[in-house]
Amino acid sequence: MKIDLTETTSSKINQALVSARRSIGTPAIGMVLTLVVVTDEENAYDALRAAADSSREHPSRIIAVIKRISRSPRSRRDARLDAEVRVGSDSGSGETVVLRLHGELANHAQSVVLPLLLPDAPVVVWWPEDAPADPAKDPLGALAQRRITDTYSAEHPLDELAVRAATYQPGDTDLAWTRITPWRSMLAAALDQQPAQVVSATVEGESDNPSCELLAMWLADRLGVPVERTLSAGPGLTAVRLETKSGVIVLDRADGSLATLSMVGQPDRAVALKRRETAELLAEELRRLDPDNIYEATVKFGVERLGGPAEASSVGAGHKPSSPAGAAAPAAKKAAAKKAASK
Repeated sequence: MKIDLTETTSSKINQALVSARRSIGTPAIGMVLTLVVVTDEENAYDALRAAADSSREHPSRIIAVIKRISRSPRSRRDARLDAEVRVGSDSGSGETVVLRLHGELANHAQSVVLPLLLPDAPVVVWWPEDAPADPAKDPLGALAQRRITDTYSAEHPLDELAVRAATYQPGDTDLAWTRITPWRSMLAAALDQQPAQVVSATVEGESDNPSCELLAMWLADRLGVPVERTLSAGPGLTAVRLETKSGVIVLDRADGSLATLSMVGQPDRAVALKRRETAELLAEELRRLDPDNIYEATVKFGVERLGGPAEASSVGAGHKPSSPAGAAAPAAKKAAAKKAASK
């Protein structure tokens, strides 16, 4: 069921939600959280589709905030709120409110969203694109227990990682970090099966891919060993190589879906390691609303402390990076300089 409201108010939107639920016989008590999606018209469709798909696992009230930038000075002075209410099959397993804020109202989105939040339920804010530099201090981010960004969508992802580290607050997280959960699980399981002291590591993947950098920083931080970054054509992460005193452990995924795990003394094994859709990533983040201390330690480790990326054809083939261990990538150097200048 869809209800369109023009030049409306938060009170009228709440009334429309109650009326729509009564019409289709759906109560609001089954919803577990409020998900606020801050986006623009260009990305609204994909973002709302991902949010609706994730709501099948986490029934929620989805509030999409779309700020409409007016072209003329006169229009910018006018404040207007248009809304679309979706309940039932049109909104996954919850309900959706699409807010379009015109004129000066776009600068006060929190005053429109606050009356629409579910009472006594957690609030999560997600920026699919153009996240603020400090999500916790953003007016909408201040309403939330969990704030989700995506450095992969930034124009300069490595610079964006440095910004995330400098402004981190408990509750912040990043879909670039969520993308490497299967990799972290698989590598941890491999070391559990074959306990050995790791002496160095190599992470291979696309250039300027924040997930590759985060995985490299995670390994360097948790293992306390030098980690090199090498480049490949992708897609995304393609391989990780752990040099141990007992031999080499290689997790190689060349096609973006099926990976091969190679360990000394054991036959090679094929493992499913597909690239996941945004809805799956979002659903994973909504499973936990407490601070992610491992992400905090990883993002604060610093991209500039990794070795600079070197061209590589295949980590699994024993390629040795040609860049010196202390050389930082240009983007990482730029991020480090920005971070130092802000202190």
